[in-house]
Amino acid sequence: MSQPDARALAQLMDRLGYHFGDEALLRRALTHRSASGQHNERLEFLGDSLLNFIIGEALYRGHDRLPEGDLSRLRAFLVKGETLADIAQELNLGDYLILGGGELKSGGYRRRSILADTVEALIAATYLDGGIDACRDLVLRLYADRLRAVDPRKIVKDPKTRLQEWLQKRRLPLPHYEVLSITGPAHEQTFRVACEVAGHAPFEAEAGSRRKAEQLAAEKALDVLEAKND
Repeated sequence: MSQPDARALAQLMDRLGYHFGDEALLRRALTHRSASGQHNERLEFLGDSLLNFIIGEALYRGHDRLPEGDLSRLRAFLVKGETLADIAQELNLGDYLILGGGELKSGGYRRRSILADTVEALIAATYLDGGIDACRDLVLRLYADRLRAVDPRKIVKDPKTRLQEWLQKRRLPLPHYEVLSITGPAHEQTFRVACEVAGHAPFEAEAGSRRKAEQLAAEKALDVLEAKND
């Protein structure tokens, strides 16, 4: 089982911008259920609720003309596992995870679902250690660039839905998606997908899941189609 030392924990706290009074709480947030002792699943549960509240509040204050449905879709985009895993990688969180032997050997420190769950656990641990203001500051710090860059016009509907609606509006054939290849070990596969739109060369993209790869390919198709019709 991996165990970050005091120096590593101090480094992580510097990256988070928050220093724990109770470092045992920080260690619990970093502990996957594969390790013995107290793990972070209960913290994940609490962190999920806190994250939804804080991001929801930020969107409510920052987009005062958006209706409830659009705010919900924006929040879902920002708090989804893919986004959390990206944040974890930006923090190099895999370097600090406490994993059991099996997960350590199978590359659990790179597994995006584990990384995403750990971010939620850290949010909850910050709340328990420092209160709601410290927790809000942490979340808004981690999401600062994303909250500034999020575009309601593009996020309110996912790229596959927007592409389908764009084509339907013009009475054109719907797109077809094909998996071109799947590479890598079972726990870290890469999917390469083609989005085929009539009259165009296939739009290709790759990602860690088929769904994500299809969304990226649809986004590429939309960029081209919309540019031609500006």
